[in-house]
Amino acid sequence: MWKIKHIFDGDYGCEGRLSGQLPKVSVTLTDEKGNERYVSAEDAWLTEQGLDVGDYWPCELEKRRGYTNEHTDFWHKKVQ
Repeated sequence: MWKIKHIFDGDYGCEGRLSGQLPKVSVTLTDEKGNERYVSAEDAWLTEQGLDVGDYWPCELEKRRGYTNEHTDFWHKKVQ
């Protein structure tokens, strides 16, 4: 299971967000083996789910509701 370790506010640089683009945050997730996973998700989605640091990431929820492609982008990094 993945647990939320840290939530970073989105950085949109000097260009800012595109018109109509919802604010996103970067979330660091960790598992019991020390692996880290980084997730970019819409801030509103995190709020709707009631997610915060220390909560478990709802992997099954995002698959069931189709959030994997529309609301979140994933990449993995193994911590050595």
